[in-house]
Amino acid sequence: MGSIYRPKYRATDGTLKESAVIWLKYRDALGVLRRESSETEKEQEAKRLLKRREGAAVEGRVVIPQADKVTVAELLDELKEEYTANARRSIRRLGFSIQRLTPFFGHLRAARLTSADVTRYKTQRQGEGAANGTINRELAALKRALMLAHRAERIARMPFIEMLQEANAREGFFEREQFDAVRRHLPEVLRPMATFAYITGWRLKSEILTLQWRQVDFKAGVVTLDVGSTKNRDGRTFPMTPELRATLESQRATTDALQKKIGAIVPWVFHRTKHGRPLKGFTKSWRKACRAAGLPGRIPHDFRRTAVRNLEHAGVPRSTAMAMVGHRTESIYRRYAIVDEVMLHEGAAKLAAYAEGLKPISLSPPSNA
Repeated sequence: MGSIYRPKYRATDGTLKESAVIWLKYRDALGVLRRESSETEKEQEAKRLLKRREGAAVEGRVVIPQADKVTVAELLDELKEEYTANARRSIRRLGFSIQRLTPFFGHLRAARLTSADVTRYKTQRQGEGAANGTINRELAALKRALMLAHRAERIARMPFIEMLQEANAREGFFEREQFDAVRRHLPEVLRPMATFAYITGWRLKSEILTLQWRQVDFKAGVVTLDVGSTKNRDGRTFPMTPELRATLESQRATTDALQKKIGAIVPWVFHRTKHGRPLKGFTKSWRKACRAAGLPGRIPHDFRRTAVRNLEHAGVPRSTAMAMVGHRTESIYRRYAIVDEVMLHEGAAKLAAYAEGLKPISLSPPSNA
Protein backbone atom coordinates (compact mmCIF):
# COMPACT_ATOMS: atom_id res chain seq x y z
CA MET A 1 0.00 0.00 0.00
CA GLY A 2 1.49 3.31 -1.04
CA SER A 3 1.41 6.56 0.83
CA ILE A 4 2.02 10.27 0.44
CA TYR A 5 4.20 12.39 2.68
CA ARG A 6 6.04 15.69 2.93
CA PRO A 7 9.76 15.07 3.44
CA LYS A 8 11.66 17.15 5.99
CA TYR A 9 14.77 19.08 5.16
CA ARG A 10 17.22 21.24 7.09
CA ALA A 11 17.02 24.91 6.22
CA THR A 12 20.03 27.21 5.98
CA ASP A 13 19.37 28.46 9.52
CA GLY A 14 19.68 24.91 10.81
CA THR A 15 15.99 24.40 11.56
CA LEU A 16 14.13 21.31 10.34
CA LYS A 17 11.31 22.19 7.96
CA GLU A 18 8.67 20.27 6.04
CA SER A 19 8.59 20.38 2.23
CA ALA A 20 5.59 22.05 0.66
CA VAL A 21 5.75 19.57 -2.24
CA ILE A 22 4.18 16.17 -1.56
CA TRP A 23 6.07 12.96 -2.31
CA LEU A 24 4.84 9.43 -3.06
CA LYS A 25 6.05 6.13 -1.65
CA TYR A 26 4.91 2.91 -3.36
CA ARG A 27 6.09 -0.39 -4.80
CA ASP A 28 6.08 -0.84 -8.57
CA ALA A 29 5.17 -3.95 -10.57
CA LEU A 30 8.61 -5.42 -9.87
CA GLY A 31 8.26 -4.90 -6.14
CA VAL A 32 10.82 -2.11 -6.10
CA LEU A 33 10.15 0.55 -3.48
CA ARG A 34 9.98 3.92 -5.20
CA ARG A 35 9.92 7.45 -3.85
CA GLU A 36 8.76 10.09 -6.31
CA SER A 37 7.92 13.76 -6.14
CA SER A 38 4.31 14.49 -7.08
CA GLU A 39 5.45 18.01 -8.04
CA THR A 40 2.35 19.43 -6.40
CA GLU A 41 1.45 20.89 -3.03
CA LYS A 42 -2.17 19.75 -3.38
CA GLU A 43 -3.03 16.58 -1.53
CA GLN A 44 -5.83 15.48 -3.88
CA GLU A 45 -3.58 15.72 -6.94
CA ALA A 46 -0.85 13.76 -5.17
CA LYS A 47 -3.34 11.04 -4.20
CA ARG A 48 -4.58 10.77 -7.78
CA LEU A 49 -1.01 10.31 -9.01
CA LEU A 50 -0.42 7.67 -6.34
CA LYS A 51 -3.53 5.78 -7.46
CA ARG A 52 -2.25 5.79 -11.05
CA ARG A 53 1.09 4.42 -9.91
CA GLU A 54 -0.61 1.71 -7.84
CA GLY A 55 -2.92 0.89 -10.74
CA ALA A 56 0.05 0.48 -13.06
CA ALA A 57 1.66 -1.89 -10.52
CA VAL A 58 -1.49 -4.03 -10.36
CA GLU A 59 -1.56 -4.23 -14.17
CA GLY A 60 2.08 -5.27 -14.22
CA ARG A 61 3.28 -2.07 -15.84
CA VAL A 62 6.43 -0.35 -14.70
CA VAL A 63 6.13 3.42 -14.99
CA ILE A 64 9.42 5.26 -14.95
CA PRO A 65 8.81 8.51 -13.05
CA GLN A 66 11.14 10.52 -15.28
CA ALA A 67 9.16 9.49 -18.36
CA ASP A 68 6.02 10.92 -16.79
CA LYS A 69 7.61 14.38 -16.98
CA VAL A 70 7.64 14.47 -20.77
CA THR A 71 6.23 17.67 -22.26
CA VAL A 72 3.74 18.00 -25.07
CA ALA A 73 6.44 19.68 -27.19
CA GLU A 74 8.57 16.52 -26.93
CA LEU A 75 5.66 14.34 -28.01
CA LEU A 76 4.93 16.58 -30.98
CA ASP A 77 8.57 16.35 -32.04
CA GLU A 78 8.36 12.56 -31.81
CA LEU A 79 5.17 12.60 -33.89
CA LYS A 80 6.95 14.57 -36.61
CA GLU A 81 9.77 12.02 -36.56
CA GLU A 82 7.20 9.23 -36.96
CA TYR A 83 5.67 10.97 -39.97
CA THR A 84 9.11 11.46 -41.51
CA ALA A 85 10.17 7.85 -40.92
CA ASN A 86 7.00 6.57 -42.61
CA ALA A 87 7.19 9.13 -45.44
CA ARG A 88 3.63 10.24 -44.76
CA ARG A 89 2.40 12.71 -47.36
CA SER A 90 0.58 14.86 -44.81
CA ILE A 91 3.80 15.85 -43.04
CA ARG A 92 3.54 19.38 -44.44
CA ARG A 93 0.05 19.74 -42.96
CA LEU A 94 1.39 18.35 -39.68
CA GLY A 95 4.07 21.04 -39.63
CA PHE A 96 1.42 23.76 -39.75
CA SER A 97 -0.50 22.08 -36.91
CA ILE A 98 2.60 21.79 -34.72
CA GLN A 99 3.37 25.48 -35.25
CA ARG A 100 -0.03 26.29 -33.74
CA LEU A 101 -0.02 23.66 -30.98
CA THR A 102 3.46 24.22 -29.55
CA PRO A 103 3.07 27.79 -28.22
CA PHE A 104 -0.10 26.80 -26.35
CA PHE A 105 0.62 23.23 -25.17
CA GLY A 106 4.37 22.80 -25.62
CA HIS A 107 5.46 23.68 -22.08
CA LEU A 108 2.78 21.51 -20.40
CA ARG A 109 3.50 18.08 -18.97
CA ALA A 110 1.71 15.62 -21.22
CA ALA A 111 0.61 13.46 -18.29
CA ARG A 112 -1.26 16.40 -16.77
CA LEU A 113 -2.95 17.67 -19.89
CA THR A 114 -6.72 17.94 -19.37
CA SER A 115 -9.80 18.31 -21.53
CA ALA A 116 -10.17 21.80 -20.08
CA ASP A 117 -6.80 22.74 -21.61
CA VAL A 118 -8.05 21.49 -24.99
CA THR A 119 -11.27 23.48 -24.64
CA ARG A 120 -9.30 26.66 -23.93
CA TYR A 121 -7.24 26.00 -27.06
CA LYS A 122 -10.39 25.63 -29.17
CA THR A 123 -11.76 28.89 -27.82
CA GLN A 124 -8.51 30.73 -28.49
CA ARG A 125 -8.22 29.45 -32.07
CA GLN A 126 -11.85 30.27 -32.84
CA GLY A 127 -11.23 33.76 -31.46
CA GLU A 128 -8.34 34.05 -33.93
CA GLY A 129 -10.74 33.28 -36.77
CA ALA A 130 -9.57 29.72 -37.48
CA ALA A 131 -12.13 27.45 -39.16
CA ASN A 132 -13.41 24.42 -37.27
CA GLY A 133 -11.88 22.13 -39.87
CA THR A 134 -8.46 23.70 -39.36
CA ILE A 135 -8.73 23.39 -35.57
CA ASN A 136 -9.77 19.75 -35.93
CA ARG A 137 -6.66 18.96 -38.01
CA GLU A 138 -4.56 20.49 -35.24
CA LEU A 139 -6.38 18.56 -32.51
CA ALA A 140 -5.99 15.35 -34.52
CA ALA A 141 -2.21 15.86 -34.46
CA LEU A 142 -2.26 16.43 -30.71
CA LYS A 143 -4.45 13.38 -30.20
CA ARG A 144 -2.12 11.13 -32.19
CA ALA A 145 0.95 12.40 -30.35
CA LEU A 146 -0.69 11.57 -27.03
CA MET A 147 -1.90 8.20 -28.29
CA LEU A 148 1.60 7.17 -29.36
CA ALA A 149 2.94 8.19 -25.94
CA HIS A 150 0.17 6.26 -24.21
CA ARG A 151 0.91 3.14 -26.25
CA ALA A 152 4.55 3.42 -25.28
CA GLU A 153 3.45 3.82 -21.63
CA ARG A 154 5.11 7.21 -21.42
CA ILE A 155 1.88 8.66 -20.07
CA ALA A 156 -0.69 6.81 -18.01
CA ARG A 157 -3.71 8.52 -19.48
CA MET A 158 -4.77 10.91 -22.20
CA PRO A 159 -7.59 13.44 -22.03
CA PHE A 160 -10.74 13.13 -24.07
CA ILE A 161 -10.42 15.37 -27.12
CA GLU A 162 -13.77 16.19 -28.70
CA MET A 163 -13.66 17.46 -32.25
CA LEU A 164 -15.60 20.50 -33.40
CA GLN A 165 -18.47 20.15 -35.80
CA GLU A 166 -17.35 21.03 -39.29
CA ALA A 167 -19.36 22.59 -42.06
CA ASN A 168 -20.63 20.22 -44.72
CA ALA A 169 -18.05 19.11 -47.26
CA ARG A 170 -17.63 21.35 -50.28
CA GLU A 171 -19.99 20.53 -53.10
CA GLY A 172 -18.31 22.22 -56.03
CA PHE A 173 -18.07 20.41 -59.34
CA PHE A 174 -17.69 21.33 -62.98
CA GLU A 175 -20.31 20.94 -65.65
CA ARG A 176 -18.63 20.08 -68.95
CA GLU A 177 -19.14 23.54 -70.42
CA GLN A 178 -17.73 25.12 -67.24
CA PHE A 179 -14.62 22.97 -67.43
CA ASP A 180 -14.15 23.82 -71.12
CA ALA A 181 -14.42 27.52 -70.29
CA VAL A 182 -11.79 27.32 -67.54
CA ARG A 183 -9.47 25.22 -69.71
CA ARG A 184 -9.63 27.75 -72.54
CA HIS A 185 -8.31 30.46 -70.21
CA LEU A 186 -5.51 28.34 -68.77
CA PRO A 187 -1.97 28.62 -70.20
CA GLU A 188 -1.49 25.96 -72.87
CA VAL A 189 1.04 24.04 -70.76
CA LEU A 190 -1.57 23.48 -68.03
CA ARG A 191 -4.43 22.28 -70.26
CA PRO A 192 -3.39 18.60 -70.58
CA MET A 193 -2.99 18.34 -66.80
CA ALA A 194 -6.44 19.88 -66.25
CA THR A 195 -8.02 17.45 -68.72
CA PHE A 196 -6.38 14.50 -66.98
CA ALA A 197 -7.68 15.73 -63.61
CA TYR A 198 -11.19 16.29 -64.97
CA ILE A 199 -11.42 12.74 -66.32
CA THR A 200 -9.68 10.75 -63.58
CA GLY A 201 -10.37 12.76 -60.44
CA TRP A 202 -6.91 11.87 -59.17
CA ARG A 203 -5.26 14.07 -56.56
CA LEU A 204 -3.45 16.86 -58.33
CA LYS A 205 -0.29 17.45 -56.33
CA SER A 206 0.50 13.94 -55.11
CA GLU A 207 -0.78 11.81 -58.01
CA ILE A 208 -0.97 13.81 -61.24
CA LEU A 209 1.96 16.21 -61.04
CA THR A 210 4.24 13.36 -59.94
CA LEU A 211 3.08 11.03 -62.74
CA GLN A 212 5.87 9.62 -64.94
CA TRP A 213 5.79 8.07 -68.42
CA ARG A 214 6.72 4.64 -67.07
CA GLN A 215 3.26 4.62 -65.48
CA VAL A 216 1.50 5.17 -68.82
CA ASP A 217 0.94 2.02 -70.91
CA PHE A 218 -0.52 2.92 -74.29
CA LYS A 219 -0.56 -0.71 -75.43
CA ALA A 220 -2.63 -1.87 -72.46
CA GLY A 221 -4.54 1.42 -72.46
CA VAL A 222 -4.05 2.15 -68.76
CA VAL A 223 -2.41 4.63 -66.40
CA THR A 224 -1.19 3.26 -63.07
CA LEU A 225 -0.08 4.57 -59.71
CA ASP A 226 2.50 2.59 -57.75
CA VAL A 227 1.68 0.95 -54.43
CA GLY A 228 2.70 3.33 -51.66
CA SER A 229 2.52 6.44 -53.83
CA THR A 230 -1.10 7.33 -53.07
CA LYS A 231 -2.68 8.81 -49.96
CA ASN A 232 -4.11 5.46 -48.85
CA ARG A 233 -0.91 3.66 -49.94
CA ASP A 234 -2.82 1.49 -52.46
CA GLY A 235 -1.89 1.21 -56.11
CA ARG A 236 -4.41 2.26 -58.76
CA THR A 237 -5.25 1.74 -62.43
CA PHE A 238 -7.35 3.97 -64.67
CA PRO A 239 -8.27 2.68 -68.15
CA MET A 240 -7.90 5.25 -70.92
CA THR A 241 -11.06 6.80 -72.27
CA PRO A 242 -10.78 8.13 -75.87
CA GLU A 243 -10.33 11.68 -74.57
CA LEU A 244 -7.76 10.60 -71.99
CA ARG A 245 -5.78 8.63 -74.59
CA ALA A 246 -5.83 11.56 -77.02
CA THR A 247 -4.60 13.89 -74.27
CA LEU A 248 -1.76 11.57 -73.27
CA GLU A 249 -0.73 10.85 -76.88
CA SER A 250 -0.53 14.57 -77.57
CA GLN A 251 1.48 15.09 -74.40
CA ARG A 252 3.77 12.21 -75.37
CA ALA A 253 4.46 13.87 -78.73
CA THR A 254 5.21 17.16 -76.95
CA THR A 255 7.60 15.37 -74.59
CA ASP A 256 9.39 13.57 -77.45
CA ALA A 257 9.95 16.86 -79.26
CA LEU A 258 11.29 18.50 -76.10
CA GLN A 259 13.66 15.61 -75.40
CA LYS A 260 15.19 15.96 -78.87
CA LYS A 261 15.55 19.69 -78.35
CA ILE A 262 17.25 19.60 -74.95
CA GLY A 263 19.04 16.27 -75.42
CA ALA A 264 17.78 14.78 -72.15
CA ILE A 265 15.12 12.36 -70.93
CA VAL A 266 11.98 13.96 -69.50
CA PRO A 267 10.36 11.38 -67.19
CA TRP A 268 7.39 13.55 -66.18
CA VAL A 269 4.09 13.36 -68.04
CA PHE A 270 3.19 16.96 -67.23
CA HIS A 271 6.12 19.33 -67.39
CA ARG A 272 7.34 22.76 -68.39
CA THR A 273 7.88 23.08 -72.13
CA LYS A 274 11.26 24.82 -71.94
CA HIS A 275 13.31 22.58 -69.68
CA GLY A 276 11.13 19.56 -68.90
CA ARG A 277 10.90 20.16 -65.18
CA PRO A 278 7.68 19.01 -63.50
CA LEU A 279 4.83 21.43 -63.02
CA LYS A 280 4.49 22.82 -59.52
CA GLY A 281 2.95 26.17 -58.69
CA PHE A 282 0.11 27.41 -60.88
CA THR A 283 -2.24 29.01 -58.34
CA LYS A 284 -2.23 32.44 -59.99
CA SER A 285 -2.90 31.00 -63.45
CA TRP A 286 -5.72 28.86 -62.06
CA ARG A 287 -7.45 31.73 -60.27
CA LYS A 288 -7.11 33.98 -63.28
CA ALA A 289 -8.66 31.35 -65.58
CA CYS A 290 -11.57 30.76 -63.19
CA ARG A 291 -12.32 34.46 -62.93
CA ALA A 292 -12.15 34.83 -66.72
CA ALA A 293 -14.57 31.90 -67.09
CA GLY A 294 -16.98 33.48 -64.61
CA LEU A 295 -16.27 30.85 -61.94
CA PRO A 296 -14.31 32.64 -59.21
CA GLY A 297 -13.48 30.67 -56.10
CA ARG A 298 -13.34 27.27 -57.76
CA ILE A 299 -10.51 24.98 -56.67
CA PRO A 300 -8.67 22.15 -58.47
CA HIS A 301 -10.04 19.65 -55.93
CA ASP A 302 -13.44 20.21 -57.55
CA PHE A 303 -12.16 17.92 -60.32
CA ARG A 304 -12.25 15.04 -57.83
CA ARG A 305 -15.90 15.61 -57.05
CA THR A 306 -16.60 16.06 -60.76
CA ALA A 307 -15.05 12.72 -61.70
CA VAL A 308 -17.02 10.88 -59.02
CA ARG A 309 -20.24 12.56 -60.16
CA ASN A 310 -19.53 11.68 -63.79
CA LEU A 311 -18.90 8.03 -62.91
CA GLU A 312 -22.15 7.92 -60.93
CA HIS A 313 -23.98 9.59 -63.80
CA ALA A 314 -22.54 7.07 -66.25
CA GLY A 315 -23.83 4.19 -64.16
CA VAL A 316 -20.40 2.79 -63.31
CA PRO A 317 -20.69 0.31 -60.39
CA ARG A 318 -19.69 1.99 -57.15
CA SER A 319 -16.94 -0.51 -56.30
CA THR A 320 -15.38 0.07 -59.73
CA ALA A 321 -15.65 3.85 -59.45
CA MET A 322 -14.04 3.79 -56.00
CA ALA A 323 -11.10 1.80 -57.38
CA MET A 324 -10.66 4.16 -60.34
CA VAL A 325 -10.72 7.38 -58.33
CA GLY A 326 -8.99 6.05 -55.22
CA HIS A 327 -11.50 6.00 -52.38
CA ARG A 328 -10.94 3.17 -49.94
CA THR A 329 -14.16 3.59 -47.95
CA GLU A 330 -17.67 4.08 -49.24
CA SER A 331 -18.39 6.74 -46.61
CA ILE A 332 -15.70 9.00 -48.10
CA TYR A 333 -16.83 8.19 -51.64
CA ARG A 334 -20.41 9.23 -50.79
CA ARG A 335 -19.15 12.67 -49.73
CA TYR A 336 -17.97 13.17 -53.30
CA ALA A 337 -20.89 11.50 -55.07
CA ILE A 338 -22.92 14.66 -55.49
CA VAL A 339 -26.50 14.18 -56.67
CA ASP A 340 -27.63 17.25 -58.57
CA GLU A 341 -31.08 18.31 -59.81
CA VAL A 342 -30.51 16.83 -63.28
CA MET A 343 -29.77 13.41 -61.80
CA LEU A 344 -32.85 13.63 -59.57
CA HIS A 345 -35.06 14.40 -62.59
CA GLU A 346 -33.48 11.51 -64.49
CA GLY A 347 -34.20 9.25 -61.55
CA ALA A 348 -37.85 10.30 -61.56
CA ALA A 349 -38.05 9.71 -65.33
CA LYS A 350 -36.61 6.21 -64.95
CA LEU A 351 -39.12 5.47 -62.18
CA ALA A 352 -41.99 6.69 -64.37
CA ALA A 353 -40.79 4.55 -67.30
CA TYR A 354 -40.57 1.54 -65.02
CA ALA A 355 -44.06 2.15 -63.67
CA GLU A 356 -45.49 2.43 -67.20
CA GLY A 357 -44.01 -0.94 -68.09
CA LEU A 358 -45.71 -2.71 -65.21
CA LYS A 359 -48.99 -4.55 -65.73
CA PRO A 360 -51.79 -2.43 -64.22
CA ILE A 361 -53.22 -3.87 -61.02
CA SER A 362 -56.94 -4.58 -61.26
CA LEU A 363 -58.94 -3.48 -58.27
CA SER A 364 -62.25 -5.09 -59.46
CA PRO A 365 -63.32 -8.47 -57.97
CA PRO A 366 -62.48 -11.55 -60.06
CA SER A 367 -65.20 -12.91 -62.30
CA ASN A 368 -66.92 -16.18 -61.30
CA ALA A 369 -67.58 -17.09 -64.91
